Amino acid sequence: MLSHPIPPLYDEHSQILILGSFPSVKSREQQFFYGHKQNRFWRVMAQVLGCAVPESIEQKKEMLLSHHIAVWDVIASCEITGSSDASIRNVTPNDLSRILNGADIQAIYVNGGKAYQLYQKYIYPLNGWEAVSLPSTSPANAGYSLERLVEAWRIIGRESRLC
Repeated sequence: MLSHPIPPLYDEHSQILILGSFPSVKSREQQFFYGHKQNRFWRVMAQVLGCAVPESIEQKKEMLLSHHIAVWDVIASCEITGSSDASIRNVTPNDLSRILNGADIQAIYVNGGKAYQLYQKYIYPLNGWEAVSLPSTSPANAGYSLERLVEAWRIIGRESRLC
């Protein structure tokens, strides 16, 4: 059983919450979200927000927080083989109440089908917040080019009052 090692990224100004499933092996090693070089999350977000692609963890935090975006994951602990969402078992969900109560969240977006499925099963029944499912930025989602991902994820910029 693995426990989520990364605290949520948010502040009181956060308006959008993006949730993944559970940190990959690389993310757990780096102690920050979307750490695998092949994951397209940072490239997608930079294009959607009109920013340069951040390199350091500090630049990544700054880009998200300056655009009022919070990031965390659906799962607090689980059994997982490597980084495979398909292998996730024995889920304990994260308690989102500290973010929802401590920030000005207006919308929740979920990165990928598995994260959305887990959100619907474990978190939605507790908090009643609808979430929008976006296509996964994972390299395992080879069916989506970077351009298609950016187009799908543009909803974050269009629907927020931030960009």
